[in-house]
Amino acid sequence: MSSHVAVECLDCGYQAPYFPTSYSCPRCGSQWREARYDFDSIGKTLPSLLPGRPLDLWRYRELLPVQGPNPIISLGEGGTPLIHAANLGMMLGCPHIYIKDERQGPTASFKDRQASVSIAALKEAGITEIVLASTGNVAIAYSAYAARAGIKLWAFLTSLVPAEKMREVAIYGTQVVKVTASYDQTKQVAAEFARQRNLYLERGSRSIPSVEAMKTIAFEISEQLTATLGPLPNHNAVPAARWRAPDWYFQSVSGGLGPHGVSKGFDELHRMGWIERVPAMANIQAEGCAPMVHAWKQNLAEAEPIRSPRTLIATLATGDPGRTYTLIRQRMLNGSNGVFESATDEEAYRAMHILAKMEGISCEPAAAVSFAGLIKMVRAGQIKSSDVIVVNCTGHTMPIEKMILGEGWARDVVVPTEALKDKPEEGLLSALSRVTAERYPRVAIVDDTPDARRLIRRILQSQGDYTLYEASNGKEAIELAQRELPDLIILDLMMPEIDGFSVLDALKDNPQTAPIPVIVVTAKELTPEEKSRLQGRIHTLMQKGEFMNDELADEVRALLK
Repeated sequence: MSSHVAVECLDCGYQAPYFPTSYSCPRCGSQWREARYDFDSIGKTLPSLLPGRPLDLWRYRELLPVQGPNPIISLGEGGTPLIHAANLGMMLGCPHIYIKDERQGPTASFKDRQASVSIAALKEAGITEIVLASTGNVAIAYSAYAARAGIKLWAFLTSLVPAEKMREVAIYGTQVVKVTASYDQTKQVAAEFARQRNLYLERGSRSIPSVEAMKTIAFEISEQLTATLGPLPNHNAVPAARWRAPDWYFQSVSGGLGPHGVSKGFDELHRMGWIERVPAMANIQAEGCAPMVHAWKQNLAEAEPIRSPRTLIATLATGDPGRTYTLIRQRMLNGSNGVFESATDEEAYRAMHILAKMEGISCEPAAAVSFAGLIKMVRAGQIKSSDVIVVNCTGHTMPIEKMILGEGWARDVVVPTEALKDKPEEGLLSALSRVTAERYPRVAIVDDTPDARRLIRRILQSQGDYTLYEASNGKEAIELAQRELPDLIILDLMMPEIDGFSVLDALKDNPQTAPIPVIVVTAKELTPEEKSRLQGRIHTLMQKGEFMNDELADEVRALLK
């Protein structure tokens, strides 16, 4: 069974062969152990094998605790795309933001990695029945793979899990046990059930396959970044297989299994000489359940449990991370650096809107917490504009997230039946006339940079109904304003030939255009003299890279009332 991997006790250092049902160290009884491989040999031989392998999780099989991938069980796990978040990056002033899109796994979350490797290892070991506790995504992923492998699964779900997710778990044939309690208490119930029946229990960070599966995220990110940005410049004694790691890796955190495994993956790449350094880890928790953040900011080696989580994001409501926090913290203090930070539920929902409307990516609230943390840290000056950042988009949103959208998010069309019988075209036109207003507010966007105009256009389109005009230089802006008389102008200052200051002069000199309100959006650091020139001539000054999409939209709505 997995002869290429051993497990080392984190307490006494004893190494033993790996077997899935061996829960503890034979010498000291500790349940905290980690997989070890022949990194020297694998580091030299694996690079030449990768080009001929599919882009999936199993391309790194030599570094996983499974003897061989089982094609019967596989659902195409791993190999998720790394997407350049150009619009989000432009808005934040950080052009190198990438999204690891784990929504594109078989069951739409990064837990597919954990389930695929764990079920493959258990199938090799002849295990036919297992138990786990979950807040939703883990149970869905394990249910799919257990069904493929013919393994019976008992899923203990806290009553906070949406009914839709529970039904999805049940569809696969899983035995669903709904527990009216917190997630931490649900884990205790599941553990007692497994003990009484002598069944295998999924143990999160204490489970070798679970941790090893998550590290493949680090492998893929480094390989994909190298393909996107190119290898790092060669230095003395740099191996030919050198990959590129990001400066920052962001992930939302509940119990900590994900970042624990990912950080182990970056450590292994560094140990094999494939990356120059380990990235800084940004571990983001929901503010209403952030035991790791509290411990980190107080410089504590252990996290004090939170018994009553206060967050609507149930998938992040792990109040007691146990030793996982200590292990992540230890890696960070040993050289990878990074932070633990929190974001409120409101900030997460806001980030969901931003990501969907700016990048076309709809993520679950738990994933949005990591993006909210990124926004928070950028605005606090903790991230440099030159940093390469990867954010794990851990899962897809679901229609059950009712609190995300307010009232009026859809329009109703009622087609009059009688009108359709006699004059169908007139009936349809009458119904559709109620969908759009007769006249939308008219907004002119003036900027010589196409990407900047596109960003502002997307912000306004995502936040309301407007008739939009564009001008790429000062001369066009003046002509547009005189011709269309827009209700508002969004103006850049730094343009060739006729700059924004001159455009303002021309607007104010013309009685027809003088009353038009102007919002200046600029990347220029203004001198006191330049600020004085704007005094009384514009309504708002906004710095590029320092405002959020809804902040600009709020200013626009306020001026158009």
